[in-house]
Amino acid sequence: MGIKYEIREANPNEYEKLGQMTVKAYEQLPGMPSASDQPEYYAMLYDVKTRKSTPTIEILIAVTPENEVLGGVTFIGDVKYYAAGGSVSENTDCSGIRLLAVKPEARELGVGTALTKACIKRAKDIGTSQVVLHTTKSMEIAWGMYENIGFRRSEDLDFYQGELPVYGFRLKIDLGNNK
Repeated sequence: MGIKYEIREANPNEYEKLGQMTVKAYEQLPGMPSASDQPEYYAMLYDVKTRKSTPTIEILIAVTPENEVLGGVTFIGDVKYYAAGGSVSENTDCSGIRLLAVKPEARELGVGTALTKACIKRAKDIGTSQVVLHTTKSMEIAWGMYENIGFRRSEDLDFYQGELPVYGFRLKIDLGNNK
Protein backbone atom coordinates (compact mmCIF):
# COMPACT_ATOMS: atom_id res chain seq x y z
CA MET A 1 0.00 0.00 0.00
CA GLY A 2 1.38 3.40 -0.94
CA ILE A 3 1.42 6.64 0.96
CA LYS A 4 0.01 9.69 -0.79
CA TYR A 5 2.34 12.66 -1.03
CA GLU A 6 2.98 15.74 -3.11
CA ILE A 7 6.21 17.45 -4.14
CA ARG A 8 6.36 21.17 -3.36
CA GLU A 9 8.67 23.88 -2.10
CA ALA A 10 9.36 23.69 1.61
CA ASN A 11 8.02 26.41 3.87
CA PRO A 12 10.42 28.07 6.33
CA ASN A 13 8.60 26.42 9.24
CA GLU A 14 9.55 23.01 7.76
CA TYR A 15 13.29 23.70 7.44
CA GLU A 16 14.26 22.41 10.88
CA LYS A 17 12.27 19.18 10.47
CA LEU A 18 13.83 18.64 7.03
CA GLY A 19 17.32 19.35 8.39
CA GLN A 20 16.87 16.82 11.20
CA MET A 21 15.54 14.20 8.79
CA THR A 22 18.43 14.77 6.36
CA VAL A 23 21.06 14.42 9.09
CA LYS A 24 19.43 11.24 10.38
CA ALA A 25 19.20 9.73 6.88
CA TYR A 26 22.87 10.46 6.10
CA GLU A 27 24.10 9.25 9.50
CA GLN A 28 22.44 5.87 8.88
CA LEU A 29 24.20 5.24 5.57
CA PRO A 30 26.77 2.44 5.85
CA GLY A 31 30.31 3.71 5.35
CA MET A 32 29.31 7.37 5.56
CA PRO A 33 31.53 9.52 7.82
CA SER A 34 29.87 10.30 11.14
CA ALA A 35 28.83 13.72 12.41
CA SER A 36 31.83 13.68 14.75
CA ASP A 37 34.14 12.92 11.79
CA GLN A 38 32.75 15.75 9.64
CA PRO A 39 30.86 18.20 11.89
CA GLU A 40 30.88 21.02 9.31
CA TYR A 41 29.25 18.78 6.71
CA TYR A 42 26.50 17.66 9.09
CA ALA A 43 25.93 21.25 10.21
CA MET A 44 25.39 22.14 6.54
CA LEU A 45 22.96 19.20 6.11
CA TYR A 46 20.94 20.51 9.05
CA ASP A 47 20.98 24.20 8.09
CA VAL A 48 18.30 24.33 5.41
CA LYS A 49 17.61 28.03 6.07
CA THR A 50 21.15 29.06 5.08
CA ARG A 51 21.06 26.86 1.96
CA LYS A 52 17.77 28.43 0.89
CA SER A 53 19.23 31.93 1.24
CA THR A 54 21.69 31.19 -1.59
CA PRO A 55 20.65 32.51 -5.05
CA THR A 56 18.88 30.07 -7.41
CA ILE A 57 18.35 27.46 -4.66
CA GLU A 58 14.98 25.84 -4.06
CA ILE A 59 14.21 23.36 -1.30
CA LEU A 60 11.74 20.75 -2.50
CA ILE A 61 10.00 18.31 -0.18
CA ALA A 62 7.73 15.31 -0.44
CA VAL A 63 4.92 15.80 2.04
CA THR A 64 1.80 13.82 2.96
CA PRO A 65 -1.67 15.42 3.15
CA GLU A 66 -1.04 15.55 6.93
CA ASN A 67 2.16 17.58 6.29
CA GLU A 68 4.54 14.78 7.27
CA VAL A 69 7.85 15.39 5.51
CA LEU A 70 8.91 12.17 3.77
CA GLY A 71 11.94 13.52 1.94
CA GLY A 72 13.67 16.55 0.58
CA VAL A 73 16.22 17.77 -1.92
CA THR A 74 18.10 20.94 -2.76
CA PHE A 75 17.72 22.15 -6.35
CA ILE A 76 20.38 24.59 -7.57
CA GLY A 77 19.28 26.51 -10.65
CA ASP A 78 22.82 27.67 -11.45
CA VAL A 79 25.72 25.44 -10.41
CA LYS A 80 27.97 28.40 -9.67
CA TYR A 81 26.12 28.17 -6.31
CA TYR A 82 26.56 24.38 -5.99
CA ALA A 83 28.98 24.75 -3.04
CA ALA A 84 30.62 21.33 -3.09
CA GLY A 85 34.05 20.06 -4.00
CA GLY A 86 35.24 19.30 -7.48
CA SER A 87 34.73 21.17 -10.71
CA VAL A 88 30.92 21.43 -10.82
CA SER A 89 30.78 25.20 -10.40
CA GLU A 90 32.92 25.59 -13.55
CA ASN A 91 30.10 24.20 -15.71
CA THR A 92 27.78 26.53 -17.58
CA ASP A 93 24.17 26.04 -18.65
CA CYS A 94 23.83 23.59 -15.81
CA SER A 95 21.60 23.02 -12.78
CA GLY A 96 22.36 20.79 -9.81
CA ILE A 97 20.78 18.46 -7.29
CA ARG A 98 22.18 18.10 -3.78
CA LEU A 99 21.36 16.51 -0.48
CA LEU A 100 18.52 14.19 -1.46
CA ALA A 101 17.21 12.43 1.65
CA VAL A 102 14.22 10.16 2.26
CA LYS A 103 12.91 9.00 5.63
CA PRO A 104 13.73 5.31 6.11
CA GLU A 105 10.05 4.39 6.48
CA ALA A 106 9.23 6.17 3.19
CA ARG A 107 11.86 4.39 1.11
CA GLU A 108 10.67 2.28 -1.82
CA LEU A 109 7.61 4.53 -2.28
CA GLY A 110 9.15 6.47 -5.17
CA VAL A 111 9.83 9.57 -3.07
CA GLY A 112 13.48 9.88 -4.15
CA THR A 113 12.56 9.40 -7.81
CA ALA A 114 9.74 11.96 -7.57
CA LEU A 115 12.04 14.53 -5.94
CA THR A 116 14.74 13.95 -8.55
CA LYS A 117 12.27 14.25 -11.43
CA ALA A 118 10.88 17.46 -9.90
CA CYS A 119 14.43 18.89 -10.00
CA ILE A 120 14.84 17.83 -13.63
CA LYS A 121 11.55 19.53 -14.47
CA ARG A 122 12.73 22.73 -12.74
CA ALA A 123 15.95 22.59 -14.78
CA LYS A 124 13.91 22.25 -17.98
CA ASP A 125 11.60 25.07 -16.89
CA ILE A 126 14.52 27.46 -16.48
CA GLY A 127 16.16 26.26 -19.70
CA THR A 128 19.37 24.59 -18.53
CA SER A 129 20.62 21.80 -20.75
CA GLN A 130 22.03 19.52 -18.06
CA VAL A 131 21.72 18.56 -14.42
CA VAL A 132 24.61 17.34 -12.26
CA LEU A 133 24.73 15.67 -8.87
CA HIS A 134 27.07 13.74 -6.59
CA THR A 135 26.72 10.52 -4.66
CA THR A 136 28.89 8.06 -2.77
CA LYS A 137 29.22 4.28 -2.59
CA SER A 138 27.23 4.52 0.67
CA MET A 139 24.29 5.72 -1.40
CA GLU A 140 24.04 2.68 -3.69
CA ILE A 141 20.24 2.75 -3.84
CA ALA A 142 20.26 6.39 -4.93
CA TRP A 143 23.09 5.67 -7.37
CA GLY A 144 20.94 3.05 -9.12
CA MET A 145 17.90 5.32 -9.07
CA TYR A 146 19.85 8.13 -10.75
CA GLU A 147 21.10 5.77 -13.47
CA ASN A 148 17.55 4.46 -14.05
CA ILE A 149 16.36 8.04 -14.54
CA GLY A 150 19.12 8.60 -17.14
CA PHE A 151 22.04 10.12 -15.25
CA ARG A 152 25.47 8.89 -16.33
CA ARG A 153 28.75 8.86 -14.47
CA SER A 154 30.81 11.95 -15.14
CA GLU A 155 34.29 11.34 -13.74
CA ASP A 156 35.32 14.94 -14.40
CA LEU A 157 33.03 15.89 -11.49
CA ASP A 158 34.54 13.44 -8.94
CA PHE A 159 36.25 14.71 -5.79
CA TYR A 160 37.11 13.68 -2.24
CA GLN A 161 35.29 14.97 0.83
CA GLY A 162 37.99 14.32 3.39
CA GLU A 163 38.81 10.67 2.72
CA LEU A 164 35.41 9.90 1.20
CA PRO A 165 35.31 9.55 -2.61
CA VAL A 166 32.37 11.45 -4.10
CA TYR A 167 31.19 10.53 -7.59
CA GLY A 168 29.71 12.90 -10.18
CA PHE A 169 26.74 12.22 -12.42
CA ARG A 170 25.31 14.21 -15.31
CA LEU A 171 21.99 14.19 -17.16
CA LYS A 172 21.72 15.98 -20.49
CA ILE A 173 18.30 17.51 -21.05
CA ASP A 174 16.56 17.70 -24.40
CA LEU A 175 15.13 21.20 -24.26
CA GLY A 176 13.26 20.60 -27.51
CA ASN A 177 10.60 18.80 -25.46
CA ASN A 178 10.22 21.85 -23.24
CA LYS A 179 8.30 23.89 -25.77
